[in-house]
Amino acid sequence: MIDQKIDRGIAVVSIKHGKANALDIELCQALVKCFDGLRTSDARAIVLTGQGQMFSAGADYVRDFVPWIDRLCEAVFYHPKPVLAAINGHAIAGGAVLACCADRRIMARGNGRIGVTELLVGVPFPALAFEVLRFAVPARHLPEFTYGGATYDCDAALERGWVDEVVEADALMAHTMAAAHQLAQLSPSAFAETKKQLRLPVIERMERSGAAINESAVKIWAAPETLSVIGDYVARTLKKSKI
Repeated sequence: MIDQKIDRGIAVVSIKHGKANALDIELCQALVKCFDGLRTSDARAIVLTGQGQMFSAGADYVRDFVPWIDRLCEAVFYHPKPVLAAINGHAIAGGAVLACCADRRIMARGNGRIGVTELLVGVPFPALAFEVLRFAVPARHLPEFTYGGATYDCDAALERGWVDEVVEADALMAHTMAAAHQLAQLSPSAFAETKKQLRLPVIERMERSGAAINESAVKIWAAPETLSVIGDYVARTLKKSKI
């Protein structure tokens, strides 16, 4: 499900979970455990990537998933060490949110797309997942991304601020590792404190309203009409994939 190795002081975490690396409760739990463990490891930075043509595409739309996607965002977004996403392929829905949890997002040139499709499926964003998006992408594009539910190729993603860089696919890991080594040279305590300061508005909003937002979100996710919309969307998507 997850491969983890230390390469010259950099932890490389590779998601290998089915065809799409889709976020389900089991994968969220494994990633949370991994990132929590890396807090006390000797690694000075973390590179998160996927396998094949998938970084992570999709999410498990079940009631119990809401607290786990928030827990995953906590583990990655608030991690005190530098986290870089090497986006090797599609990063859709929860996968796009996961990529946005990183301090730097580098995408491979190719067929991969990135975007959040939650509203097309009929579900709202869990509280911290939305705050991650608000933090990571330009404010002027946030309504377009969330209301529209579109996915973007690498060039459009770079132009709109979904990612920080686009590199050739065969150079993705080497380029991301170089960027990780650069961040790893910074003082760990100074980096962690600066990162905390940058995220302070997110922390404050979550303390004020995170629990109430998630309570409302869970009700919508579990509603029969939502499950019907999800079923129709999945059926259409599967039909398109066979054409």
